[in-house]
Amino acid sequence: MTGLRERKKTRTRQAIREAAHRLIEEQGYEATTVEQIAERAEVSASTVFRYFPAKEDIVLTDGYDPVLLAELRARPAGEPWARSLRYALRRAVERALADGEALRLRTRLLAEVPALRSRMTESMADTARLLSRVIADRTGRDPESLEVRVHVMSLLGALTETSAHWAEHGHRDDLSALLDRTLDVLERGLPALDEALPAANR
Repeated sequence: MTGLRERKKTRTRQAIREAAHRLIEEQGYEATTVEQIAERAEVSASTVFRYFPAKEDIVLTDGYDPVLLAELRARPAGEPWARSLRYALRRAVERALADGEALRLRTRLLAEVPALRSRMTESMADTARLLSRVIADRTGRDPESLEVRVHVMSLLGALTETSAHWAEHGHRDDLSALLDRTLDVLERGLPALDEALPAANR
């Protein structure tokens, strides 16, 4: 059971994120300061920085990495890696879509704000290290091997582009369907032009 201290920290973190989201929707990302976020969340600026080292992190931190890693570790040991990955990513997307407004805001800002894209690239190294370890545990490979590193960075880059595509098209597409298309490309390579892609995206 989660202790009182942890529940309080979770509430504070969520209050900061919600305050930031509201302010950004009202006045834009660049015009929103940490001091304004702190005031709206009824905490000090130092508290904001204790939870989020930079303003960009308030937007980017989503808590989905632990969900993805837990789902991957829970898959049957003998299951093909591609099937485990597809299942775990679908579950992560389902969870993300449950927080739909925040997800749409985050992906839109990533497409529009260079500082956020730069920070995302920095934070990707942490995700890559964790994912490499899961792959190593599941496949018996060296997490530092070229094959694992290429696979992990190809996957993270593909997911980043999927997110950007979704945002650039006004979030009209089904994100789960986009994920399936992305994983198909990673598993099978670039499809022929006459294969069953939506006509508008050819």
